[in-house]
Amino acid sequence: MNIPHYHINIFWSEEDDCYLSEIPDLQHCTGQGDSPREALEDVLETRDAWIETCLSAGENIPEPSYHTGQEA
Repeated sequence: MNIPHYHINIFWSEEDDCYLSEIPDLQHCTGQGDSPREALEDVLETRDAWIETCLSAGENIPEPSYHTGQEA
């Protein structure tokens, strides 16, 4: 499967005492970890499950809203 390249946010959460990650284009697609790398790996696993669930339900996956080279 060719997975689109989605923008990923990773940030430290004082409240949760860990790094959080999210893919804004995929609703509720989040991850967490003790390091930025762990948070990234977690959200990528979540992304794969999210997309698999979406496709299994016969739904289209969203196109990324951010494209490389796009002006902010």
